[in-house]
Amino acid sequence: MKIVKGGNVTKLLEGIAIPKMFYARQNFKRDHIEKDDIAGEIIKELKRTEISSTIQPGMSIAITAGSRGIRNVALITKTIVDFVIEMGAHPYIVPAMGSHGGATAEGQMKMLETFGITEKSMGCPIRSSMDTVLLGTSKFGKPVYQDRNAYEADGIIVSCRIKPHNAFRGEVESGICKMLVVGLGKQKGAESVHSDGMGNMAKNLIANTQVVLENSKILFAIPCIENAYDETACFEAVLPISVMTREPELLQIAFQNMPSILVPEADVLIVNEMGKNFSGTGVDPNISGTWSTDYASGGLKVQRTCFLDLTDVSHGNANGMGLANIITKRMFDKLDPEMIYPNCFTSTVLKSAMMPVVVATDKEAIQACIRTLNGVDKARLRIVRIKNTLHLDMIMLSEAYYQDILDGKYPGLEAISEPQFLAFDSEENLLTQIE
Repeated sequence: MKIVKGGNVTKLLEGIAIPKMFYARQNFKRDHIEKDDIAGEIIKELKRTEISSTIQPGMSIAITAGSRGIRNVALITKTIVDFVIEMGAHPYIVPAMGSHGGATAEGQMKMLETFGITEKSMGCPIRSSMDTVLLGTSKFGKPVYQDRNAYEADGIIVSCRIKPHNAFRGEVESGICKMLVVGLGKQKGAESVHSDGMGNMAKNLIANTQVVLENSKILFAIPCIENAYDETACFEAVLPISVMTREPELLQIAFQNMPSILVPEADVLIVNEMGKNFSGTGVDPNISGTWSTDYASGGLKVQRTCFLDLTDVSHGNANGMGLANIITKRMFDKLDPEMIYPNCFTSTVLKSAMMPVVVATDKEAIQACIRTLNGVDKARLRIVRIKNTLHLDMIMLSEAYYQDILDGKYPGLEAISEPQFLAFDSEENLLTQIE
């Protein structure tokens, strides 16, 4: 597809005014663990008698590493590895990321490498394969699979993060159960639990998890929860017997720690970058309000959304781009269908991979959103600009919000600059940054 500046599309967008914007700081609850204290907090959990006693000298132990951009993930994984070695056991890492990484062993190894997880940095082997073992069948008739490398270990430690899911609601969402069923299940396991659609994801996730817990050697899980600033907030080691009761409680804590866009409505949302390191759909709809299914809701109420770029760590996987109305040529040029489509075929959510309108520049992406708005006062456009959906302490808002924020209408929001026009370079790409 040929995307050029200066053609009919450019002519249709000429003269579309972009309002002045200002920087605003969002203030959230900020309980967290300092980076220097993270290893100590993990070890404190691992040294609990009921947890440490599951690790015996000489055991081979598989430790999971997923595809999400978890803060401090390399440090977390390394701490678990070192503890296992200290206990006299033999750890190795297995990628637990379902169909991500293009559903290939090589692709999943590359994803770990981008997070700083390599054999050299971790001090133990990494065994990546898409080969699985059939553990059994759920009460709903779904086959349940497990990574063969993990299955053949004497025990499995599940390292993960607990947070709300981006496409469904349930007692458990993204966390221990999903890592057991989808992550460790590789492409086959992910396909099994998604095969009835997102409307049945919650029940299938719980049913498939029960099969995993009954038929494999899970020692314990050590999930983390992050705060609204993408900082590590807490850890808790959970035994298999407690997973189905404790994870729902931890999910509620994760909900309480989620960031948000503190203005509830906008006409246009500008997202600087999407990526698999931010969300399974590149942009977390819990924040953006851009949902791929009808089985969850929330976030910003917005009419038009543009995504300006894709992170390099995504390796071309822009699954979730279909939630935007407009993307740029820069982002389009990074798309890799071999990475995108295995992900959406496995989840059965095709909307996430559908092609938005593509325009030549950042400026045209914003102008196209504005031009196609319906039923709004274009003299008082409400525009929100964010860096991504994981880092929301600093955002930009259009001038229409300015006085309301000065008047304290939106608790937690403070204006830290006056409204000014966005700056673009000679190629009409944004110069005005969000740090």
